[in-house]
Amino acid sequence: MARNKHPEETVSLILDVAGRLFLEKGYEYTSIQDIIDNLGGLSKGAIYHHFRSKEDIFIAVTDRMTEESNRMLAVIRDTPDLNGKEKLRAIFRESIFRSVQEDMFSTAPNLGNNPRLLYSIFSETMMVAAPDYIQPIIEQGIADGSIQTEYPKELAELIIMAANIWMNPMIFGDSAEGAFRKFMLFRQMMKGFGLDIVDDEMAQRLQELASIYLKKR
Repeated sequence: MARNKHPEETVSLILDVAGRLFLEKGYEYTSIQDIIDNLGGLSKGAIYHHFRSKEDIFIAVTDRMTEESNRMLAVIRDTPDLNGKEKLRAIFRESIFRSVQEDMFSTAPNLGNNPRLLYSIFSETMMVAAPDYIQPIIEQGIADGSIQTEYPKELAELIIMAANIWMNPMIFGDSAEGAFRKFMLFRQMMKGFGLDIVDDEMAQRLQELASIYLKKR
């Protein structure tokens, strides 16, 4: 068999097709064969040359979807016009209202039943989001006086773990009401740190996303 001279194009095609099918049918109801049947002649071997499993494909699809999010986080982190607390508020608002969130919530599997996918989110949260985006903002907030804490690393981990893991309906399968209750407790906790960074509009949006996710179950 001739060597694939354009592996990047093959990977991009696989992710395009898989992403569309995950969106249309949901992760659980999309098979590897479904993806193959929509690749326009590419073989099963072409998929397994690049990906070991459907889970790997889904991780790659979501990684591509979150690239835009990471760019947004970097822009907010690096903007000179906001103090630390304002940047945290901006990150929460931009993250929860991104249109791509609807695609992610409508396609995602039950992450609690998929350990590798769950670990991928945990790893991204603790090894990228917390140290690269949230902690630098908290440290800036300490410097400019808008945030008071002696534990910037730990506070960054607490905030992002609560947001990305504990409040994530894709992991715990929370109802809209359950998602709202968690959000309100998180809001109360943040106010205890002097961080009024979330609001009622964000709570309503989280309820909407939880409902979108549950409709796919």
